[in-house]
Amino acid sequence: MNKKKLLSIGILVFLVFVCLSYLIHKDFFTQFDFNTTVRIQDKISKRFDTFFSVFTLLGSAEVVTLFLIFVVILRKLKIISIFVSYFLGLVIELYGKIFVFHPGPPHMFFRYDIPFDFPSSYVKPGSSFPSGHSMRTAFISVIILFLISRSKKLTPFNKKILYSTIVLIDIIMFISRVYLGEHWISDVIGGGLLGYSLGFLSLAFL
Repeated sequence: MNKKKLLSIGILVFLVFVCLSYLIHKDFFTQFDFNTTVRIQDKISKRFDTFFSVFTLLGSAEVVTLFLIFVVILRKLKIISIFVSYFLGLVIELYGKIFVFHPGPPHMFFRYDIPFDFPSSYVKPGSSFPSGHSMRTAFISVIILFLISRSKKLTPFNKKILYSTIVLIDIIMFISRVYLGEHWISDVIGGGLLGYSLGFLSLAFL
C-alpha cells in the first residue's frame, strides 16, 4: 500500500472518529452502551475476570509505550513519525475525556480483579471517551501488521497466522474493556478508530 493510500485511509478513519465523538457528546449511544455492557457481562462467565484483567495491564500506557520503543529501535523505524502520532493519540484521548462529557460505567459493572495497577490507571479526567487501551492497542497493531507485511523472512502462511493473531488480540482487548466495566462500547469503538487512524497516518510519513 503506497503512502497516499495510507494517508487517505488515516484521514478518513479520523474523520469517522470525529463524527462519532460528536454523536457521543450528544448522548446518541447511551442506551446502546448500557444494553451492550449488560449483554456482554451476561454472556461471558465471571471465570474470565482474571483473563480479561491481564489485558488491562498489557494495554496500559507504560507497557505499550515500552513495547513500542522496543519495536521502533529493533526495526529501525523513523522515531519521529511513529512517536509524534502515538503521543498525539494520548493527547487527543486526554482531550476527549476532559471535553466530551461521557461518564463511564457505574461501579456495579466493574470486574477488574488483579490487586495491581500501573500509575496511568489512576488518571481519571472524569469521562471515559475514548478508551486509551483501545487506542494504544489499535495503534500498535497497525505498526506490527505493517512490519509483518513487509517481512521477507515470513512465508505467506506464517503471515496469515500472525495477522489472525493480531486481530484476535485486538478483539479480546476491545471486549475486555466492556466486560470489565471500565468502558462503554462507544468508548472502545472511538479508541479503536483513533488508534487505527493515527497508525495509518504514522506509516504514511515513514
